[in-house]
Amino acid sequence: MSKGCVLVVEDDADIASVLVDYLQRDGFRTQQTGDGAQALAMIQRSPPQLVLLDVMLPGLDGMEVLKALRRDSSVPVIMITARVEEVDRLLGLELGADDYVCKPFSPREVLARVKTVLRRVLPASERAEPPLVLDAQRWQASLRGRALELTRTEFQLLQVLARQPGRIYSRAQLLALAYPDALDTSERAIDSHVKNLRRKFAALDPGHEWLRAVYGVGFALEPPADSA
Repeated sequence: MSKGCVLVVEDDADIASVLVDYLQRDGFRTQQTGDGAQALAMIQRSPPQLVLLDVMLPGLDGMEVLKALRRDSSVPVIMITARVEEVDRLLGLELGADDYVCKPFSPREVLARVKTVLRRVLPASERAEPPLVLDAQRWQASLRGRALELTRTEFQLLQVLARQPGRIYSRAQLLALAYPDALDTSERAIDSHVKNLRRKFAALDPGHEWLRAVYGVGFALEPPADSA
């Protein structure tokens, strides 16, 4: 069953092909163009559910497309760019972008961000309860409606991973983000905490591997397809 249409506006044919492939495999319909003016015409003719918009387009660039789009449309837009300077990021968000992804990126991360933005903009009546719920006020977590019994240390680690599902965090990044004040905590401890998290997730949801290890790189939280 289709989840709706995503318009991919990207002039790099290889990148566009990968994004389209990942979106279609996850149940989305797609449209594609590498031309900014054509993208505006396509959106006016048949509004998609979301737009993945590259900044560096030939002719009418992504920022101009976004500016024109925001005059009469609230369709969610995720900007894709190689520019990592904060001024570009802020400019895109001030013009009305819903999110921002910098190249190089993982297609899984982009797919996760698409789902996150769509969850945010869908009416409450159409929004399904996500399978993983974190309550930062109470330090509590639940998975598919059942309590996920975590230590405070495990919760802090999971909270960081859940900020950007699909993103691979190195051990050093997890250590700095989850335990900034723990001077005596080593990167090796991250492996131990991830092992415990995997065991607890598997006990409640044995059909899906929620925590993915990338050898020599780090770890990522990988929600299942039904979390869209």
